[in-house]
Amino acid sequence: MIIDLSCGLREEAVVARSSIPGKKALFDLLSARANAAYALDAGKVLNGLERRETLGSTGFGSGVAIPHARLPEVEEPVGLFVRLERPLNYASIDDRPVDLIFCLISPASDGARHLRVLAEVSRAMRSEANLARLRDAADAAAIYALLAGLYEFDAA
Repeated sequence: MIIDLSCGLREEAVVARSSIPGKKALFDLLSARANAAYALDAGKVLNGLERRETLGSTGFGSGVAIPHARLPEVEEPVGLFVRLERPLNYASIDDRPVDLIFCLISPASDGARHLRVLAEVSRAMRSEANLARLRDAADAAAIYALLAGLYEFDAA
C-alpha cells in the first residue's frame, strides 16, 4: 500500500465527480463527507481545515491540494479524497487550479504520524503517472482502489 493511513481510507470517503464553486464549498463538502464516512463532527472538521488554511495554502501544485487538520476527538488518521469536474482556484504554490484533493484529519496529539502520512500522500501525489490514473479513473470505486493500494500506484 502506498498511502498508509493506519485505519485505512474508506470508500465512502471518496468523491469522484463533484462540481463546486470555490474553496469554502470544498471544505463544506469535505466536512460533510468526514461526518458521513467517519462520524466526525462536521463543524469541527470545517473549523480545523479553515484554521490550517489561514497559515498558508495547502495547494500542493500540479492541480493537487492536501488540506489537513488535527482534532482532539480523532483517534486515528483518516483520509478523504475529492476529484472535481472543474478545477477551482486554490492559491496553489504553482498558481494552477486544483482538481484533485486529498484531505487528512489526524489526532491532535499525533504530530509525528500526521507528518509521516502527509509526506506519504505528497510523495504519491508528486507522480504524474499517479495523477493521470486518478484523473482517468472511471468512478469513486476506481479512485478508492488506487488510493487504498489495491492496484499499482507509484511511490514517486
